[in-house]
Amino acid sequence: MRDFKYIWLLGIIGTALLIAVPIVALVKPAQTAATADPWSSVPQRVPHTDHTELMPGPYETGQEVTAACLECHENAADQVMHTTHFTWESEPVLLPGRDEPVTIGKANQINNFCIGIQSNWTGCTRCHAGYGWDDADFQENATETDVDCLVCHADTGLYSKGAAGLPAEGIDLAAAAHSVNYPTRQNCGSCHFNGGGGNAVKHGDLDETLYFPTANIDVHMGRFDFQCIDCHQAEDHRITGQAMSVSVSSENQVACTDCHAADLHSDARINAHVDSVACQTCHIPEGAVRDATKMHWDWSTAGNDAIPEDPHTYLKIKGSFIYEQGFTPTYLWYNGTSDRYILGDPINPTVSTRINTPLGDIRDENAKIWPFKVHLANQIYDAGFNYLIQPQTVGQDGYWTTFDWDQSARLGMAAAGLPYSGEYGFAPTEMYWNLSHMVAPKENALQCNDCHGEDGRIDWQSLGYYGDPLRWGGRLSQGFTQK
Repeated sequence: MRDFKYIWLLGIIGTALLIAVPIVALVKPAQTAATADPWSSVPQRVPHTDHTELMPGPYETGQEVTAACLECHENAADQVMHTTHFTWESEPVLLPGRDEPVTIGKANQINNFCIGIQSNWTGCTRCHAGYGWDDADFQENATETDVDCLVCHADTGLYSKGAAGLPAEGIDLAAAAHSVNYPTRQNCGSCHFNGGGGNAVKHGDLDETLYFPTANIDVHMGRFDFQCIDCHQAEDHRITGQAMSVSVSSENQVACTDCHAADLHSDARINAHVDSVACQTCHIPEGAVRDATKMHWDWSTAGNDAIPEDPHTYLKIKGSFIYEQGFTPTYLWYNGTSDRYILGDPINPTVSTRINTPLGDIRDENAKIWPFKVHLANQIYDAGFNYLIQPQTVGQDGYWTTFDWDQSARLGMAAAGLPYSGEYGFAPTEMYWNLSHMVAPKENALQCNDCHGEDGRIDWQSLGYYGDPLRWGGRLSQGFTQK
């Protein structure tokens, strides 16, 4: 019965007794057969084939390398071209309050970091799993040899990408091809740890400390040497897991319970949390464990020669920043889906615009309390039409060269296919990043008092409770029923 999950919230449990029990306890001696051994869900890989003799080279272009790969892996490129790692755009999806489906992705939406790809292709697509995306027509004209096999499979010490996703100048493509293997943390991290323009900028739980982490940074990668693909497993090159910054769907996600039993704690009171509290809430007590992450970006101060430059406080081309290390997450209900600001949507520039809104509330039986990084920004908007602007920042005519916001707005909006009024200003925005990496060892997980103590970290009233549910009771006791 669903009422059982709220036993811990109904006030029956004595405060002193509950606080004495740690949130993370020993694993039960017996679990269900499917989850008795969490290692049974981790792939066992055979040694990879040495490609030195198979790919002798020489190769002049990345496309030549891919053509050689396809001689044996004939379906691989076609598979990749149908994934969001290549399209950077979802299938059409119907968002709340809209009449028509829209597509979501890096290819056509904006964020509050470097803002967007349109008109900035050559800079943004350095992290694309393909070659040559330098204009709006790339996806329409791309062929199988435009898939970049090396970015995911080559030794990152031998291979890196440059403008428009092409191999960086001076790369020995034959040597890179000889090194291909299963994707490593370095392969995945070369893009995902450096999104937004540098190490640790975006996510709050992904940065270069995960290349060689200790267990205190991430227990899976540090203590057990997990690679990203141990959890983010793939079939036909479709990798499980989606970031809510570019996805609104709960499909194709990775969950802790893919490997771990939901009732693995030895204390039933702790197991009763699991239906309402995400595993991550207790097991990721802080974000940006060692390397600081960007929490605020003010584009309006860019272009000022009088402000001293420092990568963590101010850059002339980007504006002012606030970074934090070891931040306490923001806790919100989240059912695995989100809403999305679509380029062209009207805004109220006097209030903060949510670019991606986590969905779910206390009445939603699919929602759990999750930890988030919230990134605040002040970014350019059209003061005539009252919508956010996609500026051009890259290239000889872009803002990073001219420091001319008006020209940047005209060029960027033309590429995005939206009118520009000729008037611009700066408006507050916010983005949400749910935390799932940098999992702490169980002995470092949150304890009862961290949430239910006098100075507990959770704002219960903002989540819809009358107060701490230990005192006031949970969803059902407050009259909330699931529908």
